Amino acid sequence: MSNETFAELFQDKAVSRSALQPGSRVEATVVGISGDTIFLDAGGKSEGILNAAELRDPSGNLSIAPGDRVQAFFLAARGGEMLFTTRIGAGQVSSRELEEAFHSGIPVEGKVTGEVKGGFSVTVAGLRCFCPYSQMDIRKVGQTEDYIEKNFAFKVIEFGNQGRNIILSARAVLEEQRQQEREQLKTWLQEGLHVKGTVTSIRDFGAFVDIGGVDGLIPIAELAWGQTQRVEDVLSHGQQVEVVIKRLDWDSERISLSLRETLENPWDKVTQNYPVGSVHQGMVTRLTAFGAFVTLEPGIDGLLHISKLGAGRRIHHPKDVLSAGQELTVKIESIDTIQKRLALTPEDYTAKEPMADPAPQPIPRESPSMGTLGDLLQRQMKKKK
Repeated sequence: MSNETFAELFQDKAVSRSALQPGSRVEATVVGISGDTIFLDAGGKSEGILNAAELRDPSGNLSIAPGDRVQAFFLAARGGEMLFTTRIGAGQVSSRELEEAFHSGIPVEGKVTGEVKGGFSVTVAGLRCFCPYSQMDIRKVGQTEDYIEKNFAFKVIEFGNQGRNIILSARAVLEEQRQQEREQLKTWLQEGLHVKGTVTSIRDFGAFVDIGGVDGLIPIAELAWGQTQRVEDVLSHGQQVEVVIKRLDWDSERISLSLRETLENPWDKVTQNYPVGSVHQGMVTRLTAFGAFVTLEPGIDGLLHISKLGAGRRIHHPKDVLSAGQELTVKIESIDTIQKRLALTPEDYTAKEPMADPAPQPIPRESPSMGTLGDLLQRQMKKKK
């Protein structure tokens, strides 16, 4: 097998005929198209040819024209011509060429024809091959019917018994592609960017999203502005989403994403939607020793202090008069946009009147029979005499 890795074969380079080895990848120029043959200039002295069927869309239309550049693998030299392919299997190829793909790492195109014990039956250029479940995808295979009667790119990871024992791996091709995409992402991806992706996995703690070659995690706290109990309430597998890059750590291969930051922050309009004195319907979501938290809308919670509860009687805990999940009509008492806090009161709450200071009592007059303190002392002295 070539000492070059599959990734190295993807490097663009000008080549001569003598330098080409089966499996070498080149960027060639289309110099002509005739029937089912595409003529290429790969930088050598001889023209290369490519089967036009490889570049036709499902309607049979060619996706390229003379002057365009294409990426292709050198397959073999025959009769003074260099044969190229974007993938083996799009046209009729021999078992020998399939074996060459095994040694050189050229991808092959195969059609999954059915499910067999341990994996899938795949047909490549008329030859029956086998792809284990573990090699069909990067992630664990779920619904096997999603793969049946579809074409995929594979690498031949085993070629034995003169072509009667061929084992394929679609995962190897996907991993190579993802590695290239990852390297490209590293050149432009940065924190704060909005990117699009696909939900690939849902867990209790969040959702993984493929953003074009790498997976990032949306923690459950970053799904919405309000509290989220279940990830499934917000996202589903395969859903297309727009997210914000919160944190990039290429060394540990961790990317943190946020979905809620792509949504309007309800606190931006809190003073318009919840002016002081306005009355609203909410739901009790949490009870604490000092009060009850009431959700007015996702992301907008207010505190109903225990001192405002009880309708005039003293209570020891909000649970004495409220329960979680209860709907409640409340009034906005105050707003703190800096700390993002709302103070609430019951709709019919009336503040207690402060107790007035007792009226000053008049200083009692001296009793005429007693006189002043000085008179009293003089009388006592006279008695002693």
